[in-house]
Amino acid sequence: MMLMERCIETQKDLYLCFIDYSKAFYKVRHEELFHILDSLDIDGKDLRILKTLYWKQTATVRVGGEHSEETPITRGVRQGCILSPDLFNLYSEMILRELDKIQGIGLGGHNINNIRYADDTVLIAQSEQSLQKMLDIVVKESEIKGLSLNIAKTESMTISKKPQAPSCKIRSNGTQVKQVNQFKYLGYMLTSDGKCETEIRKRIITSKTTFKKLSPLMTNRNIHMDTKIRISKAYVWSVLIYGCECWTMNNTLKKKIEAAEMWFIRRILKVSWKNKKTNDEVLDMANTGRSLYSTIRRRQMKFTGHIYRARGIEHLAMTGKINGKKSRGRQRTTYVGTR
Repeated sequence: MMLMERCIETQKDLYLCFIDYSKAFYKVRHEELFHILDSLDIDGKDLRILKTLYWKQTATVRVGGEHSEETPITRGVRQGCILSPDLFNLYSEMILRELDKIQGIGLGGHNINNIRYADDTVLIAQSEQSLQKMLDIVVKESEIKGLSLNIAKTESMTISKKPQAPSCKIRSNGTQVKQVNQFKYLGYMLTSDGKCETEIRKRIITSKTTFKKLSPLMTNRNIHMDTKIRISKAYVWSVLIYGCECWTMNNTLKKKIEAAEMWFIRRILKVSWKNKKTNDEVLDMANTGRSLYSTIRRRQMKFTGHIYRARGIEHLAMTGKINGKKSRGRQRTTYVGTR
């Protein structure tokens, strides 16, 4: 989100391609995976444990009490294993390493052309031509490693300050990649305008749906009010504030957040708008105060501190210089500007 805002601030368009592999975790070749592990400085004991988990596995099919012949398993990582995302990252690193020389976004003297978490990969470029070149290399190297793109779920998007986002007509093996105006990446809704209003609105709607599912409990008069508030914070607020550390807040969004909080409290108390009770009166009835917005801000400040201590790509996105010129007039409110 910060990278998008920084590019918009310097009047640069951002071209993204969200890659989806077909059954990615099932197609990792064991031979190539352990060849990669052997080339790393990994303790021999740890390497032997990994090989014991994966090497020379066999499987049989039991039908009517009889077993088929043993078939060797030479592909795939274990689903649910905490090592699987790391192993896949190492595997995909050999694919995306071929992109090092292709220009993405110049950020603080570093070239950022991809972001990935396990099999969720995003290619980043400043032009359609560069993005197409990256995609061609990824498709080619992935096929060498035994992976194939799911073109039906692979999508592209452009981030721009312009009223109409630039088109992005890239292709994979002759098939055009679908361009979208919004995409949910790691549970966060990214939009082509680089703003977070859509994400916050969806989070509020989802949290209200969660509250309605709990309404028999939340409106039970035999349960103490303090207990209801604690349940609301545990099960409803957690849905609403997911990913709030990346939200760029302004007064309009602050009012939406506070309105959602009052929506929860009024329904806990069964106070309708027809009762003509002010928000302050409702808060006095509940013996509580507004704290949702302050909770979001507190989490954002903690996250900002973590970014500055970790000195990772998030810190680079927040503080790194992007060559470009700001537009005339009042600038957008940015994540860094609201800290």
